[in-house]
Amino acid sequence: MRRTREEVDATLQVAKLNRAELLPAAHCLGFGPGASAAAAGDFCLLELEPALCQQVEAGRSLVIRGDKDEPAVLCSKDKTYDLKIADTSNMLLLIPGCKTPDQLKMEETHCNIIHTEIFGFSNNYWELRRCRPKLKKLKRLLMENTYEGPDSEKEENSNCSKYTTEDLLDQIQASEEELMAQLQVLNACEIGGYWRILEFDYEMKLLNHVTQLVDSESWSFSKVPLNVCLQELGPLEPEKMIEHCLECYGRKYVEEGEVYFELSTDKICRATAQMLLQNAVKFNLAEFQEVWQQSVPEGMTTRLDQLKGLALVDRQSRPETIFLLKVDDLPEDNQERFNSLFSLREKWTEEAIAPYIQDLCGEKQTIGALLTKHSRSSMQNGVKVYNSRRPIP
Repeated sequence: MRRTREEVDATLQVAKLNRAELLPAAHCLGFGPGASAAAAGDFCLLELEPALCQQVEAGRSLVIRGDKDEPAVLCSKDKTYDLKIADTSNMLLLIPGCKTPDQLKMEETHCNIIHTEIFGFSNNYWELRRCRPKLKKLKRLLMENTYEGPDSEKEENSNCSKYTTEDLLDQIQASEEELMAQLQVLNACEIGGYWRILEFDYEMKLLNHVTQLVDSESWSFSKVPLNVCLQELGPLEPEKMIEHCLECYGRKYVEEGEVYFELSTDKICRATAQMLLQNAVKFNLAEFQEVWQQSVPEGMTTRLDQLKGLALVDRQSRPETIFLLKVDDLPEDNQERFNSLFSLREKWTEEAIAPYIQDLCGEKQTIGALLTKHSRSSMQNGVKVYNSRRPIP
């Protein structure tokens, strides 16, 4: 049944609305024959921020990722979002070809009664909330089959798990840019089309080759020539692995057409410390610092601040000790992370705990805000310390 202009005006009068204050065109809505079926789950409404909307309109894809046991996330090319259902008390109507007031103002319409058919309706929609990518799983997958060198027996076993970029995108809840950035953080290397993490002992073997060559050639750590490294070390290890090692522990630059690497003292000292600590439950701090300094290449200086997020110093024990505590091995969930840290140590200073929670900070979130939410502060011997807000399970 279609309404006439007179019926519309009568409705306005009953509603006590002044027709002069409204646009002349009136939409008369009616439910189409398929509206009830469309409301039964044939479609979902998704609210997008303007930047994402522009990407979709430009033809780019948004991908929903997650296994059956994982809450779904939506990924753009460079960001990850949680997907949450938002209920609304207002019914949302789907009207194909519906014109907005701004569009109607720009048109001269002689027929000011517009009969519109409702295609579907909904009382909820999906909303997006920016979140951290879920990257712990990436390291777990790659550690299933670490690379021990071309002569390793594992390389002859075709049953060992290996992952291409596409495989990882299918399994990791992260955007492509976030995934590739984390592969770089993990020092992963693409070998034969598959992403691999080098076995730590093999990685240290490669690094030892490089530092010994630097020493024998009396090169500066800030100017290590790539071509000479490949020529000298090529008979010992694949050239791809030598260059990968230089990329992991140095900064690449070009000077007069030649490629050089500036080796990072901090990265080399950090890796050496990990090698020393990985087989010890705890290490006497003073003894460790002495052995550590003796173990790094001559000319490099070790400092405890090089070990942030890798090792923890216990100043309360006598003698003082140090032990391996890698941020990579801690839970990804915020509350689980704090539970794990507070079960390890009852009270923390901000300086001590910061390296272990920095990666939990979202956009515009500070370490202080995280500590306020998950811990209580108090003063101990004039120093602010933090302990858990809740009993540790």
